[in-house]
Amino acid sequence: IALSRLARSPRLPVATRAVLITGCDSGFGKETAKKLDAMGFTVLATVLDLDSPGALELRACCSPRLRLLQMDLTKPADISRALEFTKAHTTSTGLWGLVNNAGYNDVVADVELSPVATFRSCMEVNFFGALELTKGLLPLLRRSRGRIVTVGSPAGDMPYPCLAAYGASKAAMVLLMDTFSCELLPWGVKVSVIQPGCFKTESVRNVGQWEQRKELLLASLPQELLQAYGEDYIEHLHGQFLHSLRLALPDLSPVVDAITDALLAVQPRRRYYPGHGLGLMYFIHYYLPEGLRRRFLQTFFINHCLPKALRPGQPGSTPAQDAAQDPGPNPDPGPSPVAAQ
Repeated sequence: IALSRLARSPRLPVATRAVLITGCDSGFGKETAKKLDAMGFTVLATVLDLDSPGALELRACCSPRLRLLQMDLTKPADISRALEFTKAHTTSTGLWGLVNNAGYNDVVADVELSPVATFRSCMEVNFFGALELTKGLLPLLRRSRGRIVTVGSPAGDMPYPCLAAYGASKAAMVLLMDTFSCELLPWGVKVSVIQPGCFKTESVRNVGQWEQRKELLLASLPQELLQAYGEDYIEHLHGQFLHSLRLALPDLSPVVDAITDALLAVQPRRRYYPGHGLGLMYFIHYYLPEGLRRRFLQTFFINHCLPKALRPGQPGSTPAQDAAQDPGPNPDPGPSPVAAQ
């Protein structure tokens, strides 16, 4: 969505509106907290660590209106404390908006190679934690006829290679938000989902973190799977993923502007798609044959090489497989329109 089109949409005044934003240690959450505070909002910002660099930055550069709260979405006690904190700090203003920004992903691998625990941890943060927090705040949001804004991902709309755990949790969250959108219509609460492209947030920039997670994956794989796929297969996936992250957009403002519009536009959009190339991605996903869709995602994100057991000459490979040519690693996977938030 062009920034000029967002800027032209009729806006409500900020006045004394209060907004709770999750995941403000870094990235979209931190930048949104800074912008909304500068606009005059009362910002309640949750962080995983009150002493993190992001939390210290918010304390240093924002007004005294901004309040920081430690919260881990996997801990019901933290969520209960956040609900009480929000009620206590919005008695005079009411709560206008909730921004579900906190997100989690710690593995980039085929589903068979990804531990089931990873799927559970993604769902705990990206779905169950956000569900519990949203439900807890609904009485306040219904009273203000306010807004719910949730950061999703195109990986929840289409089958990105190696992002199944993250994408499945985002798909569940987006369906939940669409259900909320219908059910809360009579109450005047408007619900928006932001589907960003790939932006250079702190988690994207932290190459060492992804290297460490890849080593943990290799160390934890059952021997049978490691033999079937091969260590070089996982190294290849990792290299392609890092290549795509180098092309992430450094300017986070399109996402921050979309969140702001969803909070203040008289008629906010149900979906926002900040970032480059998303229109083409969705056109290909919805209108082109399945084979072309798959090839597009592989070309612009992760293009698998053949697993070790399927390569010509390997024990157990069929004559047809032996005859096939190993495509080998793709040296230039091209730009990635999306990655982990």
